[in-house]
Amino acid sequence: MEAGKIATQTITFQKTFFNSSFNAVCAIQDQTEKVGETFLNQMTWLPEEGHKSFKDSIEMYKKARNNFKKAVDDGFEKFEQIFAGKEGH
Repeated sequence: MEAGKIATQTITFQKTFFNSSFNAVCAIQDQTEKVGETFLNQMTWLPEEGHKSFKDSIEMYKKARNNFKKAVDDGFEKFEQIFAGKEGH
């Protein structure tokens, strides 16, 4: 009875902590992207494929970041489902 409630509270805390940390990392990455783009735009001697490579890298890490977030969210959802039924027991 109490174990299910404690587990649910723990999962909620961990999920909140993860989301806050993840959002902070995303903000840092997004700001770094803006700085990088500004820097690249000032490098007029850099060929267009250098700019394309940077943009491709950005898209790749954003896709990986979103896939990671989805996997963690799915994991939290499964844990919540497991322990949701144990609160009443």
